[in-house]
Amino acid sequence: MKAGEELPQSAQPRGHTLSATDVTVAYDGVDVVHEASLQLSPGQVTVLVGPNGSGKSTLLRTVARLQRARSAALTLGEETDGFALTPREFSRRVALLPQGRPTPSGLTVRDVVEFGRYPYRGRWGRADPGGHEAVERALRMTGVADLAERGAEHLSGGQLQRVWLAGCLAQDTGVLLLDEPTTYLDLRYQVELLDLIRDLADDHGIAVGVVLHDLDQAAAVADRIVLLRSGRVIADGEPEEVLTPERLSDTYGIRIEVSTDPSTGRLRTRAIGRHHTRRTPDGDTPRAGHTPRNDKHNARDAHSERLGATS
Repeated sequence: MKAGEELPQSAQPRGHTLSATDVTVAYDGVDVVHEASLQLSPGQVTVLVGPNGSGKSTLLRTVARLQRARSAALTLGEETDGFALTPREFSRRVALLPQGRPTPSGLTVRDVVEFGRYPYRGRWGRADPGGHEAVERALRMTGVADLAERGAEHLSGGQLQRVWLAGCLAQDTGVLLLDEPTTYLDLRYQVELLDLIRDLADDHGIAVGVVLHDLDQAAAVADRIVLLRSGRVIADGEPEEVLTPERLSDTYGIRIEVSTDPSTGRLRTRAIGRHHTRRTPDGDTPRAGHTPRNDKHNARDAHSERLGATS
């Protein structure tokens, strides 16, 4: 089964709303997140973006209850207090794929994915009637079923990230949180992982919250984008509402242009640095994509042509 393939009705994950309001987090007495709010809805992908140190990961970790908040309200569904749930109860509702998980040693892929069933098995390993089906489904959805008996330490970075994601899916939660899941992955695995995240929302109704650095990837996968700066949410809405040249340039401290990709209809961004405006040896401003490095190569090629003409 591929990501996005229809599941039996009895096996459909049931998404639910997660709402965090007035989230304030402090490190060593200094507030690093200021009265931020975040809402995740079933069947939607919400992407958190912003410069380094803007509070994206801290906000996500606080919503996942891994980071203590100085003040916050967290609601799951219509009225469940997310902070009042036991860790086991919370883990049956919300799954998190954090940054930089270590490579497991001495475990098969199946072993790693089965850890996702811990909230249902308990400390004494009590029976988990739905466990086997949930693990098999997660392996298939993430495309790693053929690797189930392979040692996890022998996987590529992209394969291992899919395995960790499969462990999250095995939890059968309605909310999935991912903190920079494309970091260290090559382009192919980045695209495949984002496609899978999109499928989980579209086809399985999961409420997804994800931290990304790449603005173009955010625009391609998101229903909503939350833009943070200095620990504050400065914009929250559809990509076209949030990703404006003025707002992005102000937030990132660099000129950023925004256009529409004619082949996809999605927004795309372009940061303008000094190399885009540096003048060429003949005094002209280089065209888009024409860098000083290109100038050096062009000058070298022209010199070679002149030498060839005189030889």
